[in-house]
Amino acid sequence: MSDKAYFEGFSEEEQEKYAAEAEELYGAESVRASMQKWKAYSADEKKRIMDEGSQNYKDMIAAMPKGADSLEAQAIVERWRKHMDYFWTPNLDQLLALANGYYEDPRFKATFDNMHPQLAEFMRDAVKVYVANQKK
Repeated sequence: MSDKAYFEGFSEEEQEKYAAEAEELYGAESVRASMQKWKAYSADEKKRIMDEGSQNYKDMIAAMPKGADSLEAQAIVERWRKHMDYFWTPNLDQLLALANGYYEDPRFKATFDNMHPQLAEFMRDAVKVYVANQKK
């Protein structure tokens, strides 16, 4: 699978639809600030950010045999969490809700299933471990 096919992201139309849903879940102010932040990036910055995000998922797939609680998987979750700062900085509960959404929302799950059939579930499990460890 080519890198482009590996993680294509969502179209502008899909992003707007998801943004409207996110406003209901997280509040209009934070979602609009995130969208404004994204729109301020140059095309080169957006590509770099998307490539970085894609690499996080590729690395997570490679870590799957080691388990969701492995040091490697947890380091990738930390990188993924920091990657979110390009858009918005979620608190731990929001981070867990996002990972749960990857698994529970059929639209997001389909995107992750395209990368690896167990990635959405593994991400959810790895993020659960991460959040539990952060709350200790």
